[in-house]
Amino acid sequence: MLDVRRLRVLREVVARGSFSAAADSLHLSQSAVSQQIAVLEREVGIPLLERTSDGPKLTSAGEALIEHADAVICRLEEAERELSQIAGLEGGRLRLACFPSAGATLMTRALALFRSRFPNVELEFCEREPEDSIPGLKSGDFDLIVVFDYPDFPLEFDRDTDAEMIYEEPMWVALPPGHPLAASKSIRIQDLADEDWLCGARPSSCRTKVLQFGREAGFEPRIAFESEDYNVLQGFVAGGLGVTVLPELAAAHPEIELREVRGAKPTRRVWAVTRERESRSPASEEMLGLLREVCRTYRSERKLRVAA
Repeated sequence: MLDVRRLRVLREVVARGSFSAAADSLHLSQSAVSQQIAVLEREVGIPLLERTSDGPKLTSAGEALIEHADAVICRLEEAERELSQIAGLEGGRLRLACFPSAGATLMTRALALFRSRFPNVELEFCEREPEDSIPGLKSGDFDLIVVFDYPDFPLEFDRDTDAEMIYEEPMWVALPPGHPLAASKSIRIQDLADEDWLCGARPSSCRTKVLQFGREAGFEPRIAFESEDYNVLQGFVAGGLGVTVLPELAAAHPEIELREVRGAKPTRRVWAVTRERESRSPASEEMLGLLREVCRTYRSERKLRVAA
């Protein structure tokens, strides 16, 4: 494998017309330049320069090599410029995945802030549930993902990833409009034992959490309607078809009644996950900071809403 540094020396000798001028340009001694050329000629096994009274001239082999050297060095210089742009957030790409309810709230704000501050970084975003986004991060499909878990059903993160809890949201009882229990500020889960319940259809921590609420209150929830989409579930609640428990980020329907769970305060945790710090890109680092900023703002807004 030819040494690119020696190819640069050869190119400089040809461009400057002498070993001494090349040495001045490269901030080397003339003997060091001569040695570099001699080593390069030994590597290729054929003379590259003719030493003439008018200065060094390329041999036919030297002409062939310098043509390739120019192309190689040009590509390396392009790579150096691109890497510099990525390091300075003037280029590159950031690939993100997030579960839907955080995607519509926290991530939307973070993406808008990132785009306004670093417009030259290409953003790629897709919705993924944790069971899909975590393997995608491990396989290199994503640079940063946002996932959730519950304290009772914690996720296990690999040692080669960094996970930071950026938000903890309350869980709310969702009641149809005009429901008799809506007059109370908080609801006992056992008071909903005779209600039809709504939850996700697939086995998941979300479905398990809803079932757990009832079982811990002494009854088996009667699941009447199922959907993986929180918007659909909220539509069912608004239509009087049943009740459920929702995380705050998912609760967005204007017609449903949201009440606290009396007693224990159930929560859902939101995590930002990247590859380990040593492998994290500058763009991932900046997005992580923006997510922290957005979560602080969202938390402050929540306190104001509750106080109102």
